[in-house]
Amino acid sequence: MPITRADVISVLGPTDEVLVVELIASEASIEELREAWEWLNNEEALIGAGRPLPGPMVSRLIDILDDDDER
Repeated sequence: MPITRADVISVLGPTDEVLVVELIASEASIEELREAWEWLNNEEALIGAGRPLPGPMVSRLIDILDDDDER
C-alpha cells in the first residue's frame, strides 16, 4: 500500500510539504520509506551489520530524501 502524508510524518517528523508530495508520488510503501530513512542515517552501521544493499525503490527514496537535505 502506498504511503500517506501521515506515514511520511510518522517516519520523518514534521517536514516540507514538497518532500511529502514527492514521497507519496513515489508510490513506495511505509516499510520502504523506513528502510530508506535508516540507510540515509545509518549507512555504515547497516553495512557493518551485513544488511543487503537497498533495492531500486529504497534507493529512489534515499535520493529524494538526500536531495531534500541539499535544498
